[in-house]
Amino acid sequence: MFVKRQHIPSPEEIKAEQPIPKELARIKAERDRLAAEVITGKTEKFLVIIGPCSAHESAPVLEYVSRLGKLQERVKEKLVLIPRIYTNKPRTKGVGYKGMFSQPDPENKEDILRGIRTIRNLHLRAIESSGLSAADEMLYPENFSYLEDLLTYHAVGARSSENQLHRLVASGVDAPVGIKNPMSGSIPVLMNSIFAAQSPQVFKYHDWQVETGGNPLAHAVLRGRVDNYGNDIPNYHYETVMQVLESYEKSGGSLKNPAVVIDTNHSNSGKQYKQQIRIVKEVLQNRIHDGDFARIVKGFMIESFLVEGCQKHDVVFGQSITDPCLGWEDTERLVLDIAERV
Repeated sequence: MFVKRQHIPSPEEIKAEQPIPKELARIKAERDRLAAEVITGKTEKFLVIIGPCSAHESAPVLEYVSRLGKLQERVKEKLVLIPRIYTNKPRTKGVGYKGMFSQPDPENKEDILRGIRTIRNLHLRAIESSGLSAADEMLYPENFSYLEDLLTYHAVGARSSENQLHRLVASGVDAPVGIKNPMSGSIPVLMNSIFAAQSPQVFKYHDWQVETGGNPLAHAVLRGRVDNYGNDIPNYHYETVMQVLESYEKSGGSLKNPAVVIDTNHSNSGKQYKQQIRIVKEVLQNRIHDGDFARIVKGFMIESFLVEGCQKHDVVFGQSITDPCLGWEDTERLVLDIAERV
């Protein structure tokens, strides 16, 4: 049984209430261009989508993004940094904390309308304070519209990549969409998801029959897999990346802009967050030794925050309340190392 608790305004109403100023829209458009040029191969710059596992409180996220904006200036000739501001991400089992969109205060009950206003305000302030527009996860496809004018990158998670509505909505996004391999690790399923997202589609969305032109910037994200016994199996290694490249090549051109982003945490690291540093170095070494590998691997997803590790409750400023993350000092060193090696 569904009990209606509160009417939620439409995305158009929320955007009118909290519009993006012209100067921030200009910054966002420029960041969109830079990210798209990486995926299409128009530049040799490298994407680094980096930030906390989930954004549970505005103040530490803004502090983190502000630091990242300064770091971007130091590496702008080599890297395009995109802060992770994941506002929809719940705990793994979907019970308890459900992300800032639903729960703007992680210690209190759900308040979705307040959550929507909070996350839109957070993204606006993040662009203003850092000059960087962010990435968010498209956990719930109908929520995408509340932030579509503020985001430069969208992620479709492993549990969502087989879902038809996620694929269809991704086909209408005018920005890069990274689609993760499913939890099983199936590469054919991943490629089918990318094909669907790159193709024109017709479907029902927000009370309308809509049609899309397809998104040529949809691409693969390798995040590792989980076997039938719950064991994490990494897939950032040379062999899997080349299997993805082969799948792109076998498509006969029906799949555009071959690209792989390596998620350095999750099942690739077994959630051992310090292992992200080692994984980055191994992938960069493979790029040096194989030109095809270098051409298709175009970025990393890295989980980091102000304070390393994680906590159960929001006590430590700037520490994750979901998956453990790298701390700022390791993050800064790692980003500078990536810039040097690419």
